[in-house]
Amino acid sequence: MTNTLTRIPTTVAPRVGWRGWAALVVLMLPVLLVSVDNTVLSFALPQIALDLEPTATQQLWIIDAYPLVLASLLVTMGVLGDRFGRRRMLLIGAAGFGLVSALAAFAPSAEWLIASRAAMGVFGAMLMPSTLSLLRSIFTNRDQRRMAIAVWAAGFSAGAALGPVVGGILLEHFAWGSVFLMAVPVLVPLLILVPILVPESRDPNPGRFDPISVALSLLTMVPIVYAIKEFAVHGTESALPLVLVAAGIVFGVVFVRRQNRLETPMLDMALFRRPTFSGSVLVNLLSVIGLVGFLYFVAQHLQLIVGLSPIEAGLALVPGLLAMIVAGIGVVPIAKRVAPRIVVPVALGFSILGYLLVAVSANTGELAILIAAFVSLGVGIGAAETVSNELILASAPPAKAGAASAVSETAYELGAVLGTTIIGGLLAAFYRANLALPAGLPAETADAARETLAGAVAGSDTLAEPMGQALRDAAAHAFDAGVGVTALIGAGLIVIAAVIAALTLGGRAKREPVEH
Repeated sequence: MTNTLTRIPTTVAPRVGWRGWAALVVLMLPVLLVSVDNTVLSFALPQIALDLEPTATQQLWIIDAYPLVLASLLVTMGVLGDRFGRRRMLLIGAAGFGLVSALAAFAPSAEWLIASRAAMGVFGAMLMPSTLSLLRSIFTNRDQRRMAIAVWAAGFSAGAALGPVVGGILLEHFAWGSVFLMAVPVLVPLLILVPILVPESRDPNPGRFDPISVALSLLTMVPIVYAIKEFAVHGTESALPLVLVAAGIVFGVVFVRRQNRLETPMLDMALFRRPTFSGSVLVNLLSVIGLVGFLYFVAQHLQLIVGLSPIEAGLALVPGLLAMIVAGIGVVPIAKRVAPRIVVPVALGFSILGYLLVAVSANTGELAILIAAFVSLGVGIGAAETVSNELILASAPPAKAGAASAVSETAYELGAVLGTTIIGGLLAAFYRANLALPAGLPAETADAARETLAGAVAGSDTLAEPMGQALRDAAAHAFDAGVGVTALIGAGLIVIAAVIAALTLGGRAKREPVEH
């Protein structure tokens, strides 16, 4: 692939006025909503665990059902948006997401909540590719588009961090169902303003819709992620995880081969042969795994071990949220002058430092260190996501903006799934392995304590002292021991992302011709 040393004569693309920036503001509503929804349950989970009494596996599924379904359908919905209209898909997704969110708010059981979260994933998959691909069609000038994508990426990353803050405020005053009802006041103005401010766009020469490819994409992703969950919770007790991984790989190979044979594939596999595109997608994936995995365990530590209220725990993460926003937007002028292969690894170095701070302080769990760790993590994730997302869109043909956006979003959402699956699953395994229960516990209390940290804390409240305190101390020690190990694993994942960025992102992106 050529780099910036190649001069390409171009005509400067026209710049948008106030209407384009107003459209960006409106398009940020679903971005914030979907990203907040990825992490808000991390803080609501303790209350949900006490109310619905889910098992450890159900607890992970409550978090992951939504991003798993969403990630599985993003490419499909992105292609449908290219074919039938990206604005149309956005409006359908917004209406459905709001309705299903209201149903989730009043879930009477863990099974109901998991099913509602899965349905939310279907409509959420219509929202996200549409927002990013519409930005591509609105902002044809690359300098303006770089800033628009910086706002988009900062909003997505910040929304993930804002989830605990919003959740904390809501949970301080309302029941846990309020974290779902917040979708309604966000989506109503979206449904009103999008038809006014956002122009429709689509692929002028769309390929035919291929249901076989859709089925193959689902059969690839669902078994693999489910296998990781089963292995994390149950270990090597059965051969099911290996069977599921093998099935997912087989279907994945068939999917890729089908795309390469089709005249108009659902997903153009040639995109992945571009190092900048594939490298940026992997950076997105690993960065979000690190971010969501961090939020998964820090939310539980702050509430169940430190003893902060939901709103106090959420506010403790505000400095990291602000750092993520500032870094995401502040990196734009730097990215115009410094090569991505340098900018992204340097940014991710801050994220690695954040995880190392958690690892060395796992036994103390001091609040100041956790806040500093999230600030450092936020700086790296915010800057890296802005650069990588702009490169993903710049690497794809304008007519395929929906499909390219969907791949970027799939990396985000799959990262959210794997963040709780890998980091959360390993943390659960280490917790159980290190848990030394005090003698004399009732069998029911002991079983609940082995399932989750929330179960141990709830069980301790039913015991007389000093037995209750002994159980709390044992659970806290086991949880923090697991945090120390999983933090090192999180740091390792970010190191891999930094290496990929240094090897694949190349020099500065070349200038683009005007898009029509």
